[in-house]
Amino acid sequence: ETIQYITEQALFKAVKDNNAKAGTVIVMDVVTGEILALANYPSYDLDDVAKSEIASRTNRAVSFVYEPGSVFKIVTASAALEEETFKEDDRIFCENGEYRIANHILHDHKPHGDLSFKEVFQYSSNIGVAKIAQRLGPDTIYRYAQRFRFGMKTGINLKGEVSGLLKPTSQWSKTSIGAIPIGHEITTTPLQMVSALAALANDGLYMKPFVVKYIKDQHGELIREFTPTVVDRVISVDTARRTKEILKTVVEAGTGQRAQIEGVAVGGKTGTAQKIENGTYSHSSYYATFIGFAPVDAPRLAAIVVFDEPRPRYFGGTVSAPVFKEVVEKSLKYLDNIRSTEYVSNSRQLNH
Repeated sequence: ETIQYITEQALFKAVKDNNAKAGTVIVMDVVTGEILALANYPSYDLDDVAKSEIASRTNRAVSFVYEPGSVFKIVTASAALEEETFKEDDRIFCENGEYRIANHILHDHKPHGDLSFKEVFQYSSNIGVAKIAQRLGPDTIYRYAQRFRFGMKTGINLKGEVSGLLKPTSQWSKTSIGAIPIGHEITTTPLQMVSALAALANDGLYMKPFVVKYIKDQHGELIREFTPTVVDRVISVDTARRTKEILKTVVEAGTGQRAQIEGVAVGGKTGTAQKIENGTYSHSSYYATFIGFAPVDAPRLAAIVVFDEPRPRYFGGTVSAPVFKEVVEKSLKYLDNIRSTEYVSNSRQLNH
């Protein structure tokens, strides 16, 4: 309840501060898959449902799909390390900001020359990631996207969940190898995205997300209990830990620096994706996303922050990362306080 309150307050304020059309924040327990907070904006008054619009009543976290942009690059990074195609220090020439794939010119937000594999993700180079993907090939990218369970429902115990879109390679165009690995031509829900990150943070184990822990009757008798469920191992422990170290540099010195929490090592990834309007990518409307987890060495929480059409600032690292910082920092302190209280209570019982 407390983490839900923290999350709602941070989301509602940030939506207004950034003039966003809508937003979603999810906080997940990395180890168990428990959803500790799930907040959407716009929301509605539960006491006056009749006055609300359908958009306000839609659970955007599970029913709303969007192109995630660069946050999806965690799949490409994991695939390259797991397949032993690249190592962290391998050099990749990023073409000084322009790279042709078939009939399309791929751009970076800032031009880069030579970058290490690690720096490609630290600075979120589209060109660097596309070159990594070209080396891996479409079948490998598709296989790892499936491993992380994109294009399929998570199975959460909430109504209205949708699958998103992951095209089989038979439907890829000549430019898809430069688009899908950087989070375009694919759609996901915020819940799918944070669940994938949580699997990475959990040393490669994908946990089924759930919101109900137990059900009791009016007499306090337990009717049903829901326990953590391992769905699959998506990558090896070694690959997960190496990828987490790369995502740590994103927050320490890359595009996600506004997600830094004092005294806590944070890993994460920024994403800024153009919206599709009238069949083409808009140059004025964006989705801004940040996904992250903390602490890096023993992750407890994973979270996603998504904004729909924030203005005038629209980068995930600028708009979404500070909300992640606020929510996760306060949530970790709250959980530490609970743990301290339980420890004192248990000690007193033992002493008596």
